[in-house]
Amino acid sequence: MKTAVWILGLIAVLFLLWQQKTRGAESAEQAWAWIGRGALVIDVRTEAEFRAGHLEGALNIPFEQVDRLVKAIGEDKNREVVVYCRSGRRSGLARQSLMQKGYAQVFNGGGIASLLATKPSDKTSN
Repeated sequence: MKTAVWILGLIAVLFLLWQQKTRGAESAEQAWAWIGRGALVIDVRTEAEFRAGHLEGALNIPFEQVDRLVKAIGEDKNREVVVYCRSGRRSGLARQSLMQKGYAQVFNGGGIASLLATKPSDKTSN
């Protein structure tokens, strides 16, 4: 009986990890759709992390500096904004803070690695 419960628990954990990974990829793909429409992109990691590599055109405003985030977005509470960090945790906190201030179109792009892995290729026609 204990073995069956342990196996079911293991299956549940593996399913949740798989679901989280899948959701991250979908989130990254959705983030690129927003970026493609012209969303403001904000990297909410530290300055040192940003210097080590970031998405082209992204602003760097650490997640805890909510007043700077608000200033960068401006008065339009419906402006589309994508926030990202290393794993999605800090960008989730930034999104939550901005939503509490009335910003309705803030998308948590998750982690930079997922974003880079799902970046659409530039297609040029000749």
